[in-house]
Amino acid sequence: MVLLSRITTKTGDRGTTALGDGRRLRKDHPRIEATGAVDELNAVLGLAIASDPAFGDAGLLRDVQNDLFDLGADLTLPPGRGAARRRAPLRLTEAHVRPLEEAIERANAALVPLRTFVLPGGSHAAAWLHLARTVCRRAERRLVTVARRETLNPQAIIYLNRLSDLLFVLARRANRDGREDVLWVPGRRLEGAGS
Repeated sequence: MVLLSRITTKTGDRGTTALGDGRRLRKDHPRIEATGAVDELNAVLGLAIASDPAFGDAGLLRDVQNDLFDLGADLTLPPGRGAARRRAPLRLTEAHVRPLEEAIERANAALVPLRTFVLPGGSHAAAWLHLARTVCRRAERRLVTVARRETLNPQAIIYLNRLSDLLFVLARRANRDGREDVLWVPGRRLEGAGS
């Protein structure tokens, strides 16, 4: 259980923050950047849910928001650093990824097939989900940067990769199963231009 009795600690006033193992890192360290991108993704998902009170995928996205907190906990305690702890550190596993894959299959089955790329937009919920997808991709890139430099749970990258796919199909579902998607028209501004 987490107990937050004080919000302002002033321990980060010099540009550092603590990991779960007690080490302090600069706030622009790649691991902290990755953690921040995951937090930003979680906030955008909250906006997607709030944008449409009748949004049918709110429960699924609340589960994802909880998973993203699990991912944050995973990131704040690098593998191999929690041996002295009483409890095993919280890590993302295949059990976190599997529900995303199942949700992708369910959602995608009802979608209008794509014949071109989709522009971000359509309904409010779809637009927020497209934004969440791009933030998810950024978080994934930040995790890849961390993985190049130090040990990282490989399931973390897999999770974000699947999540971005899920957010894409949910955005299409929010656009009446793809019927109200905003489609890319290659060279649209050039159509009708002088010859």
